[in-house]
Amino acid sequence: MTKTMENINMALMRVRRLAQLTLPAEVRRALNVQEGDYLEAKIVKGGVLLKPVAMVERERAWEGILDATSQVRDLKPDASKSNEEEEEEIAESIKAFRRKKRTHA
Repeated sequence: MTKTMENINMALMRVRRLAQLTLPAEVRRALNVQEGDYLEAKIVKGGVLLKPVAMVERERAWEGILDATSQVRDLKPDASKSNEEEEEEIAESIKAFRRKKRTHA
């Protein structure tokens, strides 16, 4: 938590018509929340937790999906290997990846 957020005491808000809430200015500044931004509401013990969330525009999201799928290659299994050999090779690849990840963590 940043110093700015730690200095903000509990803010009192009132539920308005149509169940609307207004976040006090100091809370909006501390969370960098602006008009039109989305907040995720989660019921927690003793209250509600509001967290800012990033929403990606649908068009940008599709561009990202199309870019990712364009990089996918179809790797057909090697017909000369048995299923057991293929499974063993996959298991070894996973183990090597996990070992590498642990050494870099």
